[in-house]
Amino acid sequence: MELKGKHVAVLAEDLYEDLELWYPVHRFREAGAKVTVVGGGASGYTSKHGYPVTPDATAEKVTAADFDAVIIPGGYAPDRMRRHKAMVDLVRNMFAKGKVVAAICHGGWMLVSADVLRGRKATCFSAIKDDLVNAGARYEDREVVRDGNLVTSRKPEDLPAFCRTILQALSEAKS
Repeated sequence: MELKGKHVAVLAEDLYEDLELWYPVHRFREAGAKVTVVGGGASGYTSKHGYPVTPDATAEKVTAADFDAVIIPGGYAPDRMRRHKAMVDLVRNMFAKGKVVAAICHGGWMLVSADVLRGRKATCFSAIKDDLVNAGARYEDREVVRDGNLVTSRKPEDLPAFCRTILQALSEAKS
């Protein structure tokens, strides 16, 4: 699938899960999309395993209109991301505009904070299942769950299915 002309945001904060950030960054660049790493304001972030990432932009400087999709990696970063109003607003606004919103592992915490789960099917890392259910999601324990423009996955082992499903959703989306 070719994604030329598509623009994907990947959110970053400290303690991100390495594979859940870098696998999508490289996969979507490989497919021809422009990928922008969006942070909460710091000049750089460190993963759970010490790997650095430098954001290309801050959430305060971008809008939902700039992107076709947003990807929220897991690790403990989403707990930090949801403390930034601009990051939560970006996710909420993209969802409201029908753009692809994808979260893996603990990324579901951002979906809870953005209040986009009511009545939607979703999955996540098992430790935050109750958070998603309490936010109104219909939890499914599968490697990837797509409900319209919402794509969710559980853990790093699910990344191939997660990225395939995002690619499919982006290829179906109107530019």
